[in-house]
Amino acid sequence: MKRKIRALAAAGLLVASSLVAVALGGNASADTQICEQYGSAVIQGRYVVQNNRWGTTAQQCINVTSNGFEITTLNGSSPTNGAPTAYPSVFFGCHYTNCSPGTNLPIQVSQISSATSSISYRYVSGATYNASYDIWLDPSPKRDGVNQMEIMIWLNRQGPIQPIGSVVGTTNLAGRTWEVWRGSNGSNNVISYVAPSAISSLNFSVLDFINDVRNRGAITNSWYLTSIQAGFEPWQGGVGLAVTSFSATVNGGGNPTTPPPTTPPPGGGASCAVKYTANSWNNGFTADVQITNTGSSAINGWTMTYNLPGGQAVTNAWNATVSQSGSGVTARNVGHNGSIAPGGTASFGYQGTLSGSYSSPTSFTLNGATCSRT
Repeated sequence: MKRKIRALAAAGLLVASSLVAVALGGNASADTQICEQYGSAVIQGRYVVQNNRWGTTAQQCINVTSNGFEITTLNGSSPTNGAPTAYPSVFFGCHYTNCSPGTNLPIQVSQISSATSSISYRYVSGATYNASYDIWLDPSPKRDGVNQMEIMIWLNRQGPIQPIGSVVGTTNLAGRTWEVWRGSNGSNNVISYVAPSAISSLNFSVLDFINDVRNRGAITNSWYLTSIQAGFEPWQGGVGLAVTSFSATVNGGGNPTTPPPTTPPPGGGASCAVKYTANSWNNGFTADVQITNTGSSAINGWTMTYNLPGGQAVTNAWNATVSQSGSGVTARNVGHNGSIAPGGTASFGYQGTLSGSYSSPTSFTLNGATCSRT
């Protein structure tokens, strides 16, 4: 969990009197110091640098330069089996109502023709931290609050820390091999790409990572890219860590999203089948959901959506990350059941409360395709 899931501090809070006060959205000159907890400044008239000290009450200061920032004071520390102390970073897009000047974000994934970025870091020894590049997406063009999908690119990991969730495999992107982790922090889903050794600079296609997450069934082309961020998550130590350069460009001109087909393609048949088994009592129920891959290729990462009849509410789940908004339910695979071979199955279940008579859902979609019932 990061500053990303906390309320935005009010602009204009005073920095320590010996330092320069920088209001949110203000322009930074060279060597501007920020110690205010959520203080930020604009660089190059295009990007926002934020202190973002969300995980500790101890003082943290950053020195904002024309190209990035450096951590100059970091008094807090956190246990390595928990969350970091902060996420000082530079970003393009919108973060908790703070939008970088002239940004074209949020933008729908289907409308992105290219998204590129470059980043350079300076590292230190004797500290526990990661150098993290974050890409945030949401089903709506959200400019405030936490987004539903966080992509993390770990360019350097120092100390006994690890991403949220568990390892689900490896992939090749940006000319490198990455270890892929998948999980949830309770507020949003996270897919992390971990470099096997430290990378001090990277020039790459952000869209390649977004497409990989989409292919895993975690998002669709109708989702929105809301921000691109690069910085550090320190747990212990970290003075001297710096982003020495940062750039990001997102171009439109892609193809607008059209709704997925609601019937199987001619001659193709459904690529999935669902068996829904429920047990109900006066004021509650349980449900077991079995997904069968009836297609000819493997499913790597899945998201199932459907509507619960009125009076039903999910309270807890197993073998999937299940969320409910109104009557709509979204179930996403966990690490061990994300891949379904042709003819294979994956199962999850949940418990819920019930008001009135019980009935089962009637229609299910998997990664946007309608499933048959068994």
